[in-house]
Amino acid sequence: MNTHKIRSFIRRQGRITPGQQRAIDRLWPKYGLDKNQVIDYSNVFGRQASLIVEIGFGNGESLAKMAANHPENDYLGIEVHKPGVGHLLLQLDQLEINNVRIFNYDAVDILEQQIADNSLSGIHLYFPDPWPKKRHHKRRIVQSEFIALITRKLQPGGYFHAATDWQDYAEHMLTVLQKQPDIINQSPDGRYCERPIFRPVTKFERRGLALGHGVWDLIFRKKTADIF
Repeated sequence: MNTHKIRSFIRRQGRITPGQQRAIDRLWPKYGLDKNQVIDYSNVFGRQASLIVEIGFGNGESLAKMAANHPENDYLGIEVHKPGVGHLLLQLDQLEINNVRIFNYDAVDILEQQIADNSLSGIHLYFPDPWPKKRHHKRRIVQSEFIALITRKLQPGGYFHAATDWQDYAEHMLTVLQKQPDIINQSPDGRYCERPIFRPVTKFERRGLALGHGVWDLIFRKKTADIF
């Protein structure tokens, strides 16, 4: 990919609380991963299991819940903002969750450099920055190049699950995803899916729903050899 690619995020470090900073200082050696090291995930987690990536996990609420509810899976969380990393570390420690590891870096670079092709069971992208102004649409992470990348990283039968509360972005995602020939929409009507039970409703989402906002889920699955 172009090394001068447009970033889908702005590094706003925000205010990190003392507790979040202490969590990073104390818990990063246990849960954090080094983007510059060659990583064998079966060694990291001490087992062979389905590996699922969440891109931009925010404060980590949904990731921690999913990992706790599905101990049979292993999860990689990728987030550029340190306050969210600290918040997730606190949750993992308090709930004694051991099937999550974290990258504090750009997700596209991690996917390109640290994830083998055809290796992921799932990729989650929940409520990414919608960049609502038209002049900023080029910053949206869901573009054809990004979808080609995640399709390569998914194993046959693996899925990509996105959710947004911006209808315009949902329509944009649907258009881009439908143009990728190697993935299949899992919606019965070829558009959006019901929220799957494994995706928790976050505090942010509950607030939006209470205000009457819509939420759109998109689930696409990579074709298997018998349907290529």
